[in-house]
Amino acid sequence: MLSKLNPHECVPFMCLLYLDGHLPDLDSLPTPRLFADHVPFSLLPESVLDSGCRIVYLCRDPKDNFVSLWHHFFANASARGLAHLSFDEVFELFCLGVSIGGPIWEHALGYWRESLRRPERVMFMKYEEMKGDTGGSLKRLAEFIGCPFSEDEEREGKVEEIVGMCSFERLSGLEVNKSGRFGLVDKEVENQTFFRRGKIGDWKSHLTAEMAAQLDQITKEKLRGSGLEC
Repeated sequence: MLSKLNPHECVPFMCLLYLDGHLPDLDSLPTPRLFADHVPFSLLPESVLDSGCRIVYLCRDPKDNFVSLWHHFFANASARGLAHLSFDEVFELFCLGVSIGGPIWEHALGYWRESLRRPERVMFMKYEEMKGDTGGSLKRLAEFIGCPFSEDEEREGKVEEIVGMCSFERLSGLEVNKSGRFGLVDKEVENQTFFRRGKIGDWKSHLTAEMAAQLDQITKEKLRGSGLEC
């Protein structure tokens, strides 16, 4: 499917299924059902928490998170119909907690604390760890969702095969992700906007030393005593 469809079409955003009061028939979808979303843990409905579903949360260094946010939503603000804001203005708002899904620290902490309370239901992953050990992360993920790799599958190189098939380099080079379009709430965006660089530390090309230090200090204060480091 990933060869012909954008990843967002393979794993749809839950919020987009309920647009304009539409109530989707989720039972009609084949199992296992996979959905994506940006909603904070505190806003998840009781029906989700009581459903027994498994939740996988991916956290990223706030500095790289901000740079990704800037490019995806604000660098071409006029094309997206957003009010024009400068890079510095968006950065200051981000530091104040104004961001998609709310303050990034509270967003991460919600899922982090629940992963400590119910590790069998919530898996907390870090982008940097996933990039550093993609195969190991894939195996942990497979085990978490109840589909662990068998010894034969590992010996046959299935882990490496899946890692290669899902790699940033391969997906970004597919025609569907270079020329296709994806429908959001009230407009369509080019699929290629979901594949910029995917690198760790790209913030170094965008933030000054003072900006990086400011965001690091805020992150340290926000996460103090939680056991979480970003």
